[in-house]
Amino acid sequence: MNSGGGAAAAAATRPAGERCLSRPSASAPGPSRAAVLRPEIAGRWIRPGEALLLLALICPLTSCAKRGPPSGGPPDLEPPRVVSTFPDSGAARVPRDARISITFSEGMEPRSTNESVSLAPPVEILRQRWSGRTLTLELAQPLAPSHTYTLIIGGQAHDRHGNAFGAGATVVFSTADTFPAGVIAGRVDARGFEARGTSLWCYDVGRGHAPDSTARDFDAIGFADAKGSFRVGGLTVPGRYRLWAFADLDGNRSYEPSRDILDPVDTTFALDPGHPHVEGLTLRVINPRAPARVKGAVLDTLGDTEGVVRVFAVSEADTTKRIVTDVENEGGFHLELEPGLWWLRAYRDRDKNRLWNRGEEPASEVLGIRVQPADDIKDVVLVLQRPRGVP
Repeated sequence: MNSGGGAAAAAATRPAGERCLSRPSASAPGPSRAAVLRPEIAGRWIRPGEALLLLALICPLTSCAKRGPPSGGPPDLEPPRVVSTFPDSGAARVPRDARISITFSEGMEPRSTNESVSLAPPVEILRQRWSGRTLTLELAQPLAPSHTYTLIIGGQAHDRHGNAFGAGATVVFSTADTFPAGVIAGRVDARGFEARGTSLWCYDVGRGHAPDSTARDFDAIGFADAKGSFRVGGLTVPGRYRLWAFADLDGNRSYEPSRDILDPVDTTFALDPGHPHVEGLTLRVINPRAPARVKGAVLDTLGDTEGVVRVFAVSEADTTKRIVTDVENEGGFHLELEPGLWWLRAYRDRDKNRLWNRGEEPASEVLGIRVQPADDIKDVVLVLQRPRGVP
């Protein structure tokens, strides 16, 4: 291409009085100061007045935008909930070939939700289909006639923003002409773990079978909410029932004896037409691996301010287990101890080496205390005394 022709073509498109800001040759005169300051934007030549106007327009779109809050609104921290189901809870005469559906309050993460949905007694789910916020279940075989089922939505389900469904929910329905009237309800008094999400497995004593934690063969189920309240409905009357409390502490949807809790309730509940409901129960469920909480105070009337006041506890069963805690400014202390017998002593650690110097550092008398799992022991008092032989 002829470079001179190209330059001429470019010059023909420039407004009168404007020059190209190309690097000057040695023989050509240099551009004027006004020409050097004129910017070229997107291939078009801008007059000085236009450049100032563009700068005024661009400023609010750049620097001002950086000072504003992030776009997209506040983060979603609200847990999802069920807004409707088919069938409804308490429904009777449900068609045996029904397609069961659940509509959530927001978009759900499909995998975790699919894995958290099941039926009791167990029915194979052939296919799970999503349409927006609604999950529909296609069953592998028809529902049994004159039978009560519980649709279970486990707490491990979560929405697309990672918020867990929470305590879990149940929907009880029946293919019989009438819905069974039996109810067992109450509250889980959880010790050493959170009550929310604890499931209550209900078994018909007349069937004569013990719980199988792997088969999920319970006849009905309920879940404890954040306050521990639960309700197991749809029980056939008359009937006799037993409850088992299952706390899935590791969240893997199966019973692990070393980590989870599966506790039988000793009482057998008899329901009859005159008394179809048993309500107001309080079921105490204890985590056998939960430490005990011990709280107390150290009384110090010696007037010594050197060092730090501490409390230590030594296990009777294994003296290598030694727990040391500092006493608060007001004299209070708290310990978490494994089940068993422990020996407690308070002392003033003058050299701050976390060890008690028997002959030199003030200490309390040793106190023996036996603790059970998840105990909550308060008002333990330890009194500092001078070392023996020291006036």
